[in-house]
Amino acid sequence: MQAISRSTQIKPHRAFDPRRVGTLECAVWVAYYRRKWLAFLRGVLSLTRHTFGLPWPATIYGAWLVLRANQLWAPFPDNDPDGAHRAMKRFYALIAQLHQEPFDPAEAARLEVEWWRVHREHQHTSDPSADERPLVEALTALYSYTYGVPVADVRVAAEQRALAMRYSDQWVRDGRRLEDPLVGLERAALVRSYAALLAGVHREPVQSPPGRKSSMTT
Repeated sequence: MQAISRSTQIKPHRAFDPRRVGTLECAVWVAYYRRKWLAFLRGVLSLTRHTFGLPWPATIYGAWLVLRANQLWAPFPDNDPDGAHRAMKRFYALIAQLHQEPFDPAEAARLEVEWWRVHREHQHTSDPSADERPLVEALTALYSYTYGVPVADVRVAAEQRALAMRYSDQWVRDGRRLEDPLVGLERAALVRSYAALLAGVHREPVQSPPGRKSSMTT
């Protein structure tokens, strides 16, 4: 039996466990909104390790960059989006270097901080039922760009992540109680989001019939 070459092996950041990373991210969000930065850092360490498949030295550095980016972004309304972008640019440069991804770290960081911005606008609107499409579009753009897949393949992942944020925002408004059932709904939506992302990343390209051009766009 012929061995599989390294070039055909699935890269670690494209082989995550949706249940594990969804559960970890929920814990990270809870720590973030309760401003429990030590718990947040511990959670980000595990989340970075299991989502991006980094060796431990890179995991520690990457988690620190994510922590700093979130600390710079967290204050409202006087936060530091430029500082958050710089930290996330270094984070994405780390991912691109270790996994040999072709994306531009500056653009990946811009797309990351952009969905943070869109979510914050939605989060602080006076209408909790406001249109979530801009948030879904921002998340879809990030996923499509960093994983190099068509936007249609990652839209469900973005929609479920936006749903998780809806539950999270309601949880914040309701007092941030750890025993609130909204935390479980948020966790389930994040697990579904990561499951959809994993499926989208590995979806086979649609083959056009002979003599017909594909309508699939990136």
